[in-house]
Amino acid sequence: MDPIADAAVDAAVSIPKGTGYFAADSDLPFLAPDFEAVSEDDYLPAFRQGMAIQKAEIEAIKANPAPATFENTIVAYEKSGRMLGRVSRVFFALTGSNTTDRLDEINTEVSPLLTAHSDSITLDPALFARVKAVYDNRAAMTMTPEDATLLENTYDSMVQAGALLTETQRERVKAINTELSTLTTEFSQQAKDAMADQPVIFDNRSDLAGLSDADITSAAEFAAELGHEGKYAIALQNTTQQPLLPSMTNRAAREKLFMASYHRADGTTDIDTRLLIARIAELRAEKAALFGKPDWATYAMWDRMAETPETALDFMEQMVPALAATQRREAAMLNAAIAADGGNYEVKPWDWYRYANRIKAEQYELDEDAMMEYFQLDTMLEDGVFYMAEKLYGLTFERRTDLPVYHPDVWTYTVFDRDGSELGLFYFDPFQRPSKRGGAWMSNFVDQSHLWGTKPVIYNVLNIPKAPAGEPQLVSFDWVNTTFHEFGHALHGFFADQRYESLSGTATARDFVEYPSQVHEMWATYPDVLRNYAKHYQTGETIPQAMVDRIEAASKFNQGYDFGEVVEAALLDMKWAALSPEEAAALDTPEKVSAFERNSLEELGLEIDLVPPRYRSTYFNHIFSGPTGYSAGYYSYLWTEMLDRDSRKWFLENGGLTRANGDHYRATVLSRGGTMDYFKMFENFAGRAPDVTPMLEARGLVAGDEAADSAVSDDGPATIGDAGM
Repeated sequence: MDPIADAAVDAAVSIPKGTGYFAADSDLPFLAPDFEAVSEDDYLPAFRQGMAIQKAEIEAIKANPAPATFENTIVAYEKSGRMLGRVSRVFFALTGSNTTDRLDEINTEVSPLLTAHSDSITLDPALFARVKAVYDNRAAMTMTPEDATLLENTYDSMVQAGALLTETQRERVKAINTELSTLTTEFSQQAKDAMADQPVIFDNRSDLAGLSDADITSAAEFAAELGHEGKYAIALQNTTQQPLLPSMTNRAAREKLFMASYHRADGTTDIDTRLLIARIAELRAEKAALFGKPDWATYAMWDRMAETPETALDFMEQMVPALAATQRREAAMLNAAIAADGGNYEVKPWDWYRYANRIKAEQYELDEDAMMEYFQLDTMLEDGVFYMAEKLYGLTFERRTDLPVYHPDVWTYTVFDRDGSELGLFYFDPFQRPSKRGGAWMSNFVDQSHLWGTKPVIYNVLNIPKAPAGEPQLVSFDWVNTTFHEFGHALHGFFADQRYESLSGTATARDFVEYPSQVHEMWATYPDVLRNYAKHYQTGETIPQAMVDRIEAASKFNQGYDFGEVVEAALLDMKWAALSPEEAAALDTPEKVSAFERNSLEELGLEIDLVPPRYRSTYFNHIFSGPTGYSAGYYSYLWTEMLDRDSRKWFLENGGLTRANGDHYRATVLSRGGTMDYFKMFENFAGRAPDVTPMLEARGLVAGDEAADSAVSDDGPATIGDAGM
């Protein structure tokens, strides 16, 4: 039974047929995209056809003379837009991970069209009347729990879009959404350009003293590619802090690299996103006001686990006093180390990690470079991440080279379930390149759905600096953590067991989706897993247990910065989301935007000059890239870390890495998608409500059980949209 086709026949509505590659499912295994069969010229026509087809499908639902039912209205709505979904998933994967000037141009053109198309559906009074008729009759209907969730989500999302507003208000919402789509796309591209197109140029090799020969060689080669023969270039990476700073002995060079990162897109160079930010904030505040909400945060958090800004703020603010004290205490330690080193200055952000790492190395005898020698990328993935998935969930993996990929550096694997059946397809894209935005993330080329009989096709994207040709691809422990994290997202997608795509896998609340990925970071240092993958790239020697013990002992050190920069970014996000339309409109010059950011951070009571936020507003992609994204939601990384740390405690108290534990977690969390209340989901797993104490213990903010702690969680991402923290 096809409710769309039946409705189209009954209402005599003609649904156009698509043409070109995206008109039908791929004929590759798992319906994986055939990148060799698609050209850049295919995208705009496919987008336009996809929108036209879905519009006709919606017209058929509206014109159906039969009374509205769950099948002919809710399921039909869920089934609409297949071609549009196919082209969107491929196109936006490429604009994030391997974009071109032409793809960026198409993105600029198509984003407002897609927003207007979505609004034409979600704000259609006739469609909403049918949805509401089914919703109002729900008490008399027999539905599965997933059916009931789909109905409720469909109704609530249309109300949230503006279905209950007046016609004048709906038209204004449409105009706001279109402008936001244009502005946030522009912000994303400018933020990317400020990072990718503005590397830091150094004139002399001595500027890079302290870096490895391989890093210096890469910098020289990169400079030559840019037309700066004989000089050295370092590409900026995603966050405010830059990974090469701790190794650089030249303080002036450290400051130059840090300040280039810190001043990205703030008018210091020819890119300035400040007025874009102000306009985005103003439009969001105006939209919230149309719905009778006091601010954007209150409007945006309607479907979150935390539900209200007050809940999220209370959760974060309770950490601030201990965090501020930690920042001051650690700064004093660093100043003492600088003085002992003969320095006649106080610590600045570009010095912080250099001396923090030195203290960590001395106090915990930790050598970051020596650690990297035990983490070779392919071994870490296949003998570490995949080994964890085999022991915990019974999965196995088979590398394949027969499928087209969008870049030669992408690896592909078939994933087999515990019973030997094919579970899905996994793409792994590990390396940094100029065509890729910063961070790390997971998303789907194909979503799992019993309605369509589809299995998941999932990709993980990282930004690991690529080793020079002929040298082993070693990775830092931070990237080890991130790889386990992003594969946690992938497992959430692979274990999806839903009928409907819109509820499948990672289709969960923003402040829940990072939780399953974060908890998988614990296995990176779990003894059984670590012994299997952490082998010296030259000798094959397993990483010494003493080194692992030092990693874990050192995990609480430097939380003034590591934790502080995230808390500051999360609270800064909430400050932007708390503006009224009038307050946002008053930020009408770039200088006022900078002053607002500064004042907002100063109000926190943290040491912001020593510990700047993880992202400044001008390149805060999470909250200003995309009409919503992580706006009023960056706190999610902290909220889900609470769930994560409490879950780690549960795993360790119940035997650790066992199939029984994995099967239990899969059944209660990873397979549930967005089909139930998140507090109930956690309770089904842990047998109780979540507790913040293990998180505070793990961060060293309160005393706790040392044995229950493991390595501090690192970046998360994604594109789930953007899973990278």
